[in-house]
Amino acid sequence: MVCRRFARELGVTVAAVEYRLAPEHPYPSSLEVCYAVLTWLAGLTAVDPNRIAVGGASAGGGLAAALALLARDRGEVTLAAQLLVYPMLDDPSGHEVGPDDSSHRLWSRASNRFGWSSYLGDADPNVAVPARHDDLGGLPAAWIGVGTADLFHDEDLAYAERLRAGGVPCDVEVVPDAFHGFDAIIAKATVSQSFSASQLAFLRRTLTQSETVGV
Repeated sequence: MVCRRFARELGVTVAAVEYRLAPEHPYPSSLEVCYAVLTWLAGLTAVDPNRIAVGGASAGGGLAAALALLARDRGEVTLAAQLLVYPMLDDPSGHEVGPDDSSHRLWSRASNRFGWSSYLGDADPNVAVPARHDDLGGLPAAWIGVGTADLFHDEDLAYAERLRAGGVPCDVEVVPDAFHGFDAIIAKATVSQSFSASQLAFLRRTLTQSETVGV
């Protein structure tokens, strides 16, 4: 649904990656699959390699952030934008001691602990976790959206601030009282439509006359 809307509204090609899932396939399996698709996409004759964006929601948003870092470091593909929808960026959030977790609908601290342990396996978190990277400079322009009732709220805003500190343009969309995945659960609500419109506006601005959007 989201991919079709981006393609229809923006007139771009959208590639949805069917990456391998943890815990059967821990880091870096899913990331390398995404990178392989990215390099394939950038090599297509119909694609402008300078106008490619990556994006995703939740765990997919974390993968998109990791992919942007990997693309920067390998230097084979230059991304134009990264769209991070309530992204899963920092593993310690699942282990923090805090108030009752009942307000975190759909994704709780327990979910986060299981998700990160499954994804990381035996990997070094300092390499695999996007928020643990010391240098966020040189990354493509970003859009980060999250609700105030989302477990990822604090880590997402902290990542946005670090991007800006590193000289990376970053649009931030904070939705009051919104829980994780709210826009999928209540897709027709005005708040969800506004959330989606903000993403489209960001991509339209950063990918003017672009040939492709990779997700």
